[in-house]
Amino acid sequence: MFARNLHLHLKPNSVAEFTQTIEKEVIPLLRKQKGFQDEITFVTPNGTEVVGISLWDEKENAEAYNRRAYPAVLKALEKVAEGTPQVQTYEVSNSTFHKIAAKVAA
Repeated sequence: MFARNLHLHLKPNSVAEFTQTIEKEVIPLLRKQKGFQDEITFVTPNGTEVVGISLWDEKENAEAYNRRAYPAVLKALEKVAEGTPQVQTYEVSNSTFHKIAAKVAA
């Protein structure tokens, strides 16, 4: 399993609009992507920052999403985000929600 971690700064007073954008535009787009497993978003209590974690069955599917569909997500988030979101990628090593096969060291 593979994870994309997105971090962005929200414009003032835009938490409600951000949440609606995720629900109505981003999640439907993600669900159409091959290998997409889950999306979790977190908003700081003061409503200024967001962390979004998307989970993918394989790195290649996350990379395909990044090339093909992520530009549409960026466009949708322009109305609520300040600056460019930062993305980091990870191999998932443990999860209580998803079965993950342990990788054996070579």
